[in-house]
Amino acid sequence: MNAAPTNDDATALIARTDWSNSPLGEAGTWPQSLRTAVDIVLHSPMPMLLLWGPHLTQIYNNGFAMLAGSKHPHAFGQPAHLIWPELRDFTDPIYSAVLQGQVRTYSERRFTLQRDGKESDFWLDLTYSPIRDETAQVAGILVTAIETNERRRIALELQQRSDESLRVQRETEERLQLALAATDAVGTWDWDIGEDRFIADAHFAQLHGIDPAQAGQLPISDYLHGVHPEDRAMIARSIKHCITHGTEYAEEYRLLQPDGQLRWVFARGRCYKDHHGRPMRFLGAALDLTERKHTEQALRQSQTELQLIINAMPILISYVDREERFRLNNAAYLDWYGLTPQELFGKTIHEVLGDENYSTRAHYVAEALAGRPCSFSIDTPHRDGSIRSALMNYLPRHGSDGSVNGFYIFVIDETERKETEEALRNLNETLEERVIARTQQLAEANQRLQNEMFERERAEDALRHAQKMEAVGQLTGGIAHDFNNMLTGIIGSLDLMQRYIADGRTAEIGRFTEAAVSSANRAAALTHRLLAFSRRQSLDRKPLNANELIHSLEDLLSRTKGDHIELMLQLADDVWSVSTDVSQLENALLNLVINARDAMPDGGRLLIETANVYLDGSDSTSLEAVKAGDYLMIAVSDNGTGMTPSVLAKAFEPFFTTKPIGQGTGLGLSMIYGFAQQSGGHVSLDSLPGQGTCVRLYLPRLHLGAPQDTLLPVTGDAPSAIAGETVVLVEDDPAVRMLVLDLLNELGYHAHEAEDARAALPLLESDLRVDLLVTDVGLPGMNGRQLAEIARQHRPDLKVLFMTGYAEKAAERQGFLEEGMDMVAKPFSIDLLANKIRTMIGQPE
Repeated sequence: MNAAPTNDDATALIARTDWSNSPLGEAGTWPQSLRTAVDIVLHSPMPMLLLWGPHLTQIYNNGFAMLAGSKHPHAFGQPAHLIWPELRDFTDPIYSAVLQGQVRTYSERRFTLQRDGKESDFWLDLTYSPIRDETAQVAGILVTAIETNERRRIALELQQRSDESLRVQRETEERLQLALAATDAVGTWDWDIGEDRFIADAHFAQLHGIDPAQAGQLPISDYLHGVHPEDRAMIARSIKHCITHGTEYAEEYRLLQPDGQLRWVFARGRCYKDHHGRPMRFLGAALDLTERKHTEQALRQSQTELQLIINAMPILISYVDREERFRLNNAAYLDWYGLTPQELFGKTIHEVLGDENYSTRAHYVAEALAGRPCSFSIDTPHRDGSIRSALMNYLPRHGSDGSVNGFYIFVIDETERKETEEALRNLNETLEERVIARTQQLAEANQRLQNEMFERERAEDALRHAQKMEAVGQLTGGIAHDFNNMLTGIIGSLDLMQRYIADGRTAEIGRFTEAAVSSANRAAALTHRLLAFSRRQSLDRKPLNANELIHSLEDLLSRTKGDHIELMLQLADDVWSVSTDVSQLENALLNLVINARDAMPDGGRLLIETANVYLDGSDSTSLEAVKAGDYLMIAVSDNGTGMTPSVLAKAFEPFFTTKPIGQGTGLGLSMIYGFAQQSGGHVSLDSLPGQGTCVRLYLPRLHLGAPQDTLLPVTGDAPSAIAGETVVLVEDDPAVRMLVLDLLNELGYHAHEAEDARAALPLLESDLRVDLLVTDVGLPGMNGRQLAEIARQHRPDLKVLFMTGYAEKAAERQGFLEEGMDMVAKPFSIDLLANKIRTMIGQPE
């Protein structure tokens, strides 16, 4: 490990830095406030960072350089935002608040920093304090960082922050007083007492609410009207006393301005008499103290805040002057010596410690007053009678002329750390013997555990294999059964169509065409249900009011249920909006109504309910964990045959059905379950034999307001192209590409085809007119979504229609599609594709 750098390294770095090209300018032109702050930072024993000026230029000591890691030394003298861009989200609001005069403190903040060529996590206590310049304005930020991984450094780092704040506040206050004395506004008056004519200059008149044009025409009483009512009587008495006794007039009072603001004034004057002793003239001048008052108030507040900060630190902090008298100390002295900060003020070190304890420190006190920092450990008595181990630091304080005018004292209680180290040494001495014995015990226990685990794993593997094979057999058997039926209809119809065409009987093939299309549509519906169960179908989510949807489906549901069943709607008022796929929700409701109808062959009651509910995550009827929150509930209940517990346990399994062969696929409830899960919701199922069944569908509440009307694609006959409209088609399947290309040509579009993204890019990057890109998602090599992204770099407004059979990234439309994009799922009808193309390109005006 590299040795820690000394403070001389930072001093040398300042000397080597070319400050002429930095926002701070040449070092010789720096204000005294900046010089003092830099001096404090460089001599600080804990990590400190000074950010100065509008660019927040960085100057830090070697302790902070260790935290900066690989950013040191090039970070030195550079703006903070340039060096730490990755922290701007955290630091920007902090800098803004501190530059307004506030203090920000953070405990246990985690940072990842580069150190010794690798990333390391650090937990830091941070304090951001304002630093004021000679005009009492915030000119910089002092950052104190305490690495809490090393507890013994915490107190030293905290005390350094206090040292910096105290020095800046005191020096700023002294300079502020000098600046205010040199710039206070002055107003003068001359009162002719005999004529009661009060002559004042423009500034004095304006301060007292008098029009400067009338400054020499009004009596003194008009000027007194501008004095605050609470101070008016005092001013009148003071003027009268001055005139009567010939004393000097000197008063500080408030002025109430016409706009309601208060200003402070200090007035000084004298009454002059004639040779008979009669008062003749009263002359004087007034200083506007308002800004000074505001500044003094701000400084007092800063000093109060500084005292609060150092009082909160768990170390002893104080400042003593050259006479070794305490001029500042924190509340920690009360615990050690029983003296409050007020009681300790002005006492000497010798008075507080006594002869014996002072003698052990006298040498270090002399060293500090000679300008040499000291750090030493010492055993010192506590007022509770115990002996404490303390780490002491004496840091000299230099005046503007370079002389030492006192020093700071920082004391860290190391008693607990040393006791811990001693206990650790004792523990290490007996560790080897205990480790050997314990290792033997653990080895024996481990061998027994491994034997048990091996037997358990063999049993679990056998059970999992049996369960997996049962599930796979059920799934593949159901898929094979349904698809074989559908493929028989398709293949048989196509075979007969070929025979009829060969025999010239083309007029009779219509029924076979319808049979093939019907079987193909059933196969497509089956794949969509499988995707719904596996949560991979493409959801076209839109804001939706469930009550309005149910009302719109009421006629369809009434026809579906049959006349022997009573349909009842119990819809809650002001139901919450949801974001979901409308067609999928319609399909789910229709499936639930059909299931309820089939469960009531002799008639009954079918109830559809909606309600706003809150789920706390403890719903035991859901198959998966329920996320707590607000949900819209849609319930479909019947009073039919119900389910036995064994049937209820398998109700959501794919291809499980109690209906006769040919009357159900067994995918209805499994599709609803997959749709609910993919929508972020849940499904629960309650059923009792002979009493009926209730299926509750929960969809997450949408907090973005009421559902908006959405534009639907054009429907009806396939519309033709408008002259000149051009489409680029990208599809790797030759049969699909041939069908779509033939459709485009038949509708009158200029069509250009490509079998993959590499062949399509030259078309899209050329000057060819392209109104729409139609592309498959699952292309070999570069997929369709990546192709659209590259094409839009050349054509930012290009409209894109994706075709997909199954695309995992397309399962959520809102995360996959951007503005000007849409999607059509395979298999699709020719009319649907034509209408989608027409809708995306746009209707003719």
